[in-house]
Amino acid sequence: MIPPDATASERTPLAPPQLGFWQAFAFWLKLGFISFGGPAGQIAILHQELVERRRWISERRFLHALNYCMLLPGPEAQQLAIYLGWLMHRTWGGIVAGTLFVLPSLLILILLSWLYIAFGDMPLVAGLFYGIKPAVTAIVVQATHRIGSRALKNPALWAIAAASFVAIFVFKLPFPLIVLGAALIGTLGGRIAPDRFTTGGGHAGTARSFGPALIDDDTPTPAHARFRWTGLLKVVAVGALLWTVPMGLLAAANGWSHTFTQMGWFFTKAALLTFGGAYAVLPYVYQGAVGHYGWLTPAQMIDGLALGETTPGPLIMVVAFVGFVGGYANALLGPESHFLAGALAAVLVTWFTFLPSFLFILAGGPLVESTHGDIKFTAPLTAITAAVVGVILNLALFFGYHVLWPQGFSGPFEWRSALLALVAAMALFHFKRSVIEVIAGCAVLGLLLKTAGL
Repeated sequence: MIPPDATASERTPLAPPQLGFWQAFAFWLKLGFISFGGPAGQIAILHQELVERRRWISERRFLHALNYCMLLPGPEAQQLAIYLGWLMHRTWGGIVAGTLFVLPSLLILILLSWLYIAFGDMPLVAGLFYGIKPAVTAIVVQATHRIGSRALKNPALWAIAAASFVAIFVFKLPFPLIVLGAALIGTLGGRIAPDRFTTGGGHAGTARSFGPALIDDDTPTPAHARFRWTGLLKVVAVGALLWTVPMGLLAAANGWSHTFTQMGWFFTKAALLTFGGAYAVLPYVYQGAVGHYGWLTPAQMIDGLALGETTPGPLIMVVAFVGFVGGYANALLGPESHFLAGALAAVLVTWFTFLPSFLFILAGGPLVESTHGDIKFTAPLTAITAAVVGVILNLALFFGYHVLWPQGFSGPFEWRSALLALVAAMALFHFKRSVIEVIAGCAVLGLLLKTAGL
């Protein structure tokens, strides 16, 4: 503690000691187990640990990295970890940071998915999930409100959101087509009315100082982080091999139409469409995984989202649950290897979902950072984010329908589920409770309702 009568030089904190690779490795491993709270919570943890507490990077440099990650498709918190690991310890630093960000979550979800499949019909588990499903519906509604309040700043963006909702709800247009349409509108809008397609810069506020940092405001860009055509081509070539080789092996061993191969192809496309975070890509995942391929049921998709909300790591890790259920239920490795098939499918979809995130940072970091604030780049992304609001609203209605009318509109209305959804919404919106608290509380209430036979 600094004494109150200390001189100015004594009050100035010293720069932190040099950071070793294995010291950073230990932190990234710890982060993989404590990164709860969705992207906002995960980014807050990174800021608190790396900027405020450890001072490995300055506030301004942290925000600069975050702004870049916010422009990319994919989980921004994991990409930020990759970026910071890469900035501090070159390519292997980024690979370690990004891998450890998702590896604990993958292992936990494989275990929870197996328990869900094996024991989901038990009264205890069924009662817990009976309460969780309405909570998930309320959580998606909250996500719609949260993203909408941040993204829909003028009538033009409201119109894009409404059009995307009509496109997916009424005309059943595929999610990639909606994203493409929004990007085109944003490109034109950025030229015609740029003031309506300018992002608010929520992360670009005035940078604070927490003392000298290892990578400070005036620290020169490390040599490995400077743009070179040779470096870009090398990363692109290696990335292409890391995608082509496993995809080629899957196609050669099983055929293009096999479930493993189709999972790899489908989740590659999903990884390139996640502008706006995990809730933006969930509609695309349920369109494909539930509607087109039938890898799991609508009820299982809701349960998988609940498991994803209660585990560390990015929410898009719900894809591991989708892969596990699809591999397990279809006995892709034979009737004696259900678990192995599910675990292999979970690993495959995780690989194809997160590989692009590493490539975006390692290849694009030195190249794209200079585009911040350029309307040519930000306007299409602003329009896409607006369109995502309409798509997530459709997802909320999809979940609400299957929770409140599980047998269709011709069946009975689930008033107990409606009551639980209302309780969850009040807890989220009015009492500002966390997602995990809401899911846990509704799970207990659902179990009590089932046990009491109400």
